[in-house]
Amino acid sequence: MWKNTIKTLSLSCQLYRHQKNQLEISKRFLNLLEYQGKAILDKSGVAVQKFVVVDDASQILSKVSNFRVDEYVIKAQVHAGGRGKGHFDTGFKGGVHILKVSKKVPDIVAAMLGNKLITKQTPPGGVPVNSVMIAESVDIFEEKYLCFLLDRSSSGPICIASPAGGVDIEQVAESNPEKIKTVSIDVMEGLTLSSALEIARFLEFDPKSVDQAASEIAKLYDVFMKYDVTQLEINPFASTNRGVLCVDAKVQIDDNACFRQKAIFDDESTAESDPREVEAAKYNLNYIQMNGNIGCLVNGAGLAMATMDIIKLYGGEPANFLDVGGAVQENQVTEAFRIISSGILITLRYDW
Repeated sequence: MWKNTIKTLSLSCQLYRHQKNQLEISKRFLNLLEYQGKAILDKSGVAVQKFVVVDDASQILSKVSNFRVDEYVIKAQVHAGGRGKGHFDTGFKGGVHILKVSKKVPDIVAAMLGNKLITKQTPPGGVPVNSVMIAESVDIFEEKYLCFLLDRSSSGPICIASPAGGVDIEQVAESNPEKIKTVSIDVMEGLTLSSALEIARFLEFDPKSVDQAASEIAKLYDVFMKYDVTQLEINPFASTNRGVLCVDAKVQIDDNACFRQKAIFDDESTAESDPREVEAAKYNLNYIQMNGNIGCLVNGAGLAMATMDIIKLYGGEPANFLDVGGAVQENQVTEAFRIISSGILITLRYDW
């Protein structure tokens, strides 16, 4: 009896961690593509490079001919890091290219658009590239790291800054913790000018650039608050030949704010998501695809996890996590059955 109890608890913990991670990834925030994040920053007066986006092969020539800069940086737009060292399923190398000759830009964009990019952070088969950003390349003198995020332990927003930007911040925290500064921000008071200047100085900007850096930091915090952002990461936040710029941007927006940020959520890119998860979200169903063959349709997240525990305990493999909620309507149940029945051998429903 005790062995079974311990085994059940162990499985429960494993499944809880898996489900918690998956739900946080797919449900807690909307993860914007780089160009979408930069568009918000640009609209808010934050300094970014000039850029255009191509999402249809027929647009390539017109977009390139109307976008003239001294040097181009071409980036495949996907939710994955390591793009520069990645490769496409066609054999084409690199999801990031820098070049000066405008004639070559259309060929590079065409080689990316519509194909799958494979990096160390994508599934083995890669992810589809449905949009490509063509931006103005800038000379970067120094790379800094800046991030605003919501922090439970601080009960509010914090700013994390490091003069060692352009690399994985976790590596910096491990090897050089003194190069990481965390600033708690009073949500009522906001980010003060003195705090922004303190952060800019910690980032070791040239004295001539400190005021501009502080101004950009203040603008970024305004974006963080205005757009219900849960994480706004700029890496690198850079000193360049055009002043202080946000050269890259990772923006995540709170799912609970979708009614306030409707225009942004309407532009969500779902190309990399499981089609069943996308379909389920249309009906307000909490669905996560898994690798088994026994489907679960359950009222309540706790009961859904317990059901998956039982399946695992008796040697089965859950095919999905699906919580339809306590106020589920008939049409939602119909759609739930339709979604999970595809390729599933057995469907279980507990309603206690």
